[in-house]
Amino acid sequence: MEAGKRTTMMDSRLLDAAASGDATMMKHLALHDPAVLLGTTPQGNTCLHISAAHGHNGFCMDVMALNRSLLSAVNNDRETPLVAAVTSGRTSTTLASSFLRCYRDLHLSEAILMQDKQGNNALHHAIRSGHRELALELIAAEPALSKAANKYDESPMFIAVMRNYKDVFEKLLEIPDSAHGGMKGQNALHAAVRNGNSAIAKQIMETRPALATEEDNLKFPPLHLAVTRDKIDVLSVLLDHDRSLGYVANSDGYPLLNSAAFRGHVGVARELLKHCPDAPFCNSDGRTCLHEAVGQEKMKFVDFILGSPQFGRLINMRNEDGDTALHLAVQKCNSKMVAALLLHPDIDVTVLNNNRIDATWKLSNVTDHSKTLNWNEVSMLILKADPQGATNIYNVRREAYHKMTKSARDDIKSLTQTYTGNTSLVAILIATITFAAAFTLPGGYSTDAGTEGLPIMARKFAFKAFLISDTLAMCSSLAVAFVCIIARWEDLEFLLHYRSFIKKLMWFAYMATTTAFATGLYTVLAPRLLWLAVAVCTLMSLLPILTKILGDWPILKLRFRLGRNFNSELLDMV
Repeated sequence: MEAGKRTTMMDSRLLDAAASGDATMMKHLALHDPAVLLGTTPQGNTCLHISAAHGHNGFCMDVMALNRSLLSAVNNDRETPLVAAVTSGRTSTTLASSFLRCYRDLHLSEAILMQDKQGNNALHHAIRSGHRELALELIAAEPALSKAANKYDESPMFIAVMRNYKDVFEKLLEIPDSAHGGMKGQNALHAAVRNGNSAIAKQIMETRPALATEEDNLKFPPLHLAVTRDKIDVLSVLLDHDRSLGYVANSDGYPLLNSAAFRGHVGVARELLKHCPDAPFCNSDGRTCLHEAVGQEKMKFVDFILGSPQFGRLINMRNEDGDTALHLAVQKCNSKMVAALLLHPDIDVTVLNNNRIDATWKLSNVTDHSKTLNWNEVSMLILKADPQGATNIYNVRREAYHKMTKSARDDIKSLTQTYTGNTSLVAILIATITFAAAFTLPGGYSTDAGTEGLPIMARKFAFKAFLISDTLAMCSSLAVAFVCIIARWEDLEFLLHYRSFIKKLMWFAYMATTTAFATGLYTVLAPRLLWLAVAVCTLMSLLPILTKILGDWPILKLRFRLGRNFNSELLDMV
């Protein structure tokens, strides 16, 4: 009895009885009019659907005793009462099991196999809802349930493996023609790999080894999925069963080592090489696993390749554009990677790509990074490795400088505001403070006869140091403010070159200011708290020096790391 053939609306009293489980009211209504049980809601649900969804076991049994045809009724979503019981969320498996026995007794196999609008049957729903015992009952009662796939191409086996239900999976695997597909072209072995379930993967390989070569919609066979998800145990199981799988690339010609390099998974690469020492390392366009690792900046994988003697020939191999791994590393401005490649004994820095350019000229493609230490460190490393290419280095640097200058000309107004706004504000603040300090001298003024109006501590050395440093701080900060005003002329060459002068002048003003306050504090506290004054003065005097060291620390580290190869001329743009 299908929903499309019933037009009688359900009696409201019957609807309330089904929802509450009032079997007495239902029987009373059916006694006066047996056809009342055939009424449906606008959703196409019968009273059996409603009571099953609410988990009223007794009500359901009484209804089925009065009208068994309701067992085959489907609602607007093509759900049978059995499916309603399985998906209710509150129903125990007892009610669904009772329904199943009734279906079997009445030989209603077609109703058991019914799929809803989403293509799910009762077994799909039982596994998805976590009713494992019910799923096993359904498989035993109607094995054909295992053959269905829903609208997402998901089979019961795929869902069971995704949820790691090993007992349900094993029962489904015993059915020779049970479906094993999943969504997006995946299969049950993909699901086992995703979960890292090596036990299930082993059983699948023993019974259905062909699944290992099936690709999903992304053209990933299960083995590639194991590599990209870093599932070493599953990879080992698959290769133990069939070592030849390690030599198979996907339909795009992408080998497993390249997949491992793309993700930076060194562990799976080691496991693959244990089973397949000569596993393919180059895809169809000539891109090696070293190219992939460098392109994705996977430093650990690069170190693994460089430290493996069997991969020595990869160092200077070219891709379809003629680029070596060094070309890509230079273009990435990755100084650590460039240094690692240059340390390899087989490296050839003179290799030209299809455009007849060496790795050095790849820096010209990333001139946006020319103001960074990485860009400049890479240029120094290349210069050390190939002293004959010094001309190229300086040409690239000159080109980067011109590009930077052109870009700066386009943004002259914003550059002016950036470089002068904050600097002039700080300079004026220092000038104001130091100017005020000159008239509020430490210790005050004398009121004694003959020395009226003179500073009390005028003859002390610390006081004289205070006056000198305060004057220097005020003058230098005023000079900075004046230069910032000149910068408003928006002269680009001035803007590009004045900054180093301003930095030094501002540092000098800052140091003079802290010295002035330190010595001023010393003159006041020295007679009473000598050691405290000395400590405060020392700390305040060291503060500008510490600030300078911290500001230059990255360049100092670079100088230390490169030693004699450090070239300060290449840092003019930093």
